[in-house]
Amino acid sequence: MKRYSEWLQQTVFVGPGLLFFIVIVFIPFLLGFYYSFTDWNGLDMDKARWTGLHNFELIASDTNFWNSFWFTIKFTVVTVIAANVLAFLLALVLTKPLKTRNILRTIFFLPNVIGGILLGFIWQFIFTKGFSTIGELTNLPFFNLPWLGTPRTGFWGIVIVFVWQTAGYMMVIYIAALAGLPKDLLEAARIDGANYWQLLRSVTVPMIMPAITICLFLTTSNAFKMFDLNLSLTKGGPGTSTQSLAFNVYAEALNNNRYGLGTAKAMLFFIGVSIITITQVWLTKRKEVEA
Repeated sequence: MKRYSEWLQQTVFVGPGLLFFIVIVFIPFLLGFYYSFTDWNGLDMDKARWTGLHNFELIASDTNFWNSFWFTIKFTVVTVIAANVLAFLLALVLTKPLKTRNILRTIFFLPNVIGGILLGFIWQFIFTKGFSTIGELTNLPFFNLPWLGTPRTGFWGIVIVFVWQTAGYMMVIYIAALAGLPKDLLEAARIDGANYWQLLRSVTVPMIMPAITICLFLTTSNAFKMFDLNLSLTKGGPGTSTQSLAFNVYAEALNNNRYGLGTAKAMLFFIGVSIITITQVWLTKRKEVEA
C-alpha cells in the first residue's frame, strides 16, 4: 500500500510534466528526425517522400549553410567572451557598497526582460535613426557607420545588441556567486599579503567556477540559437552575410518550403550545439574540481 501511495504521488507530480515533455518535445523530435530523411513541403504528410541521405548530401555542398555556420561560430566566440567579461566586471563593481547599486543592477538587468524581436526593432531604430542624428551633430565616425548596411558592421551591430541584452542576466549570476564567497578566506588571503589582482586571480575566480560554468553554458547555447535579433535587425542581410544557423534553418523550411531539408539542417544544428555545450561544461567542470 505504501509503495502504491508513493507511485501515485510521483505520477501526480511528475506525470503532467512528463506528458507535456513527450507531446511537445520528444514526439516532434522523433518526427523531425524522420522528416530529415524525406523530401517534404511541410503541408501534406502523405506526400513526404523518403530520400535517405540525399538532404545531407545537399547540405554538404550548400554554401549558404556553411557560411551561416562560420558566422555563428564567430558570433558565438565573440559574444560569449564579451558578455561574460562585461557581466563579471559589472558584478565586481555592483558588489561594492555603492548607494545606487540596487538601481544600477535593475537598469543593467532590464534589457534581458525585453523580448528579442522587440529589442531588435528598438535597436534597428537606434542604429538607423539615432546614430545618424548623433553623427550629424558630432561628426564622430563611429555614429556615421552604416551599422546594418554592410556585412562587417551588421555583424558587430548584432554582437552589440546581444551582449547588451545578455550581460545583465549573467551579471546577476556572478553577483550571487561573489556574495557567497567565504569572507574568512578572503581576509586570510589579504593578511598573507595578496594584492587585489592576486586575490581576484587565485581566490575569487577559482571559487566562483560553478557560476562561470553556468554563464558560459547559457551564453554559448543562446548565442548558437540566436534567431530573433537576426530576424529583426538584419534579416540575414545584406544578402545572406549575417545569417545565423537558426535563421538559415528557418529560411530553408518556411521561405523555400523545403521542410525536409530544413529539418535535416536542424538535426545537424542540434547535434553540433549539443557537442559544443557538453564539451564546454566538461572542461569548466574540470576547473571546478581543480579549484
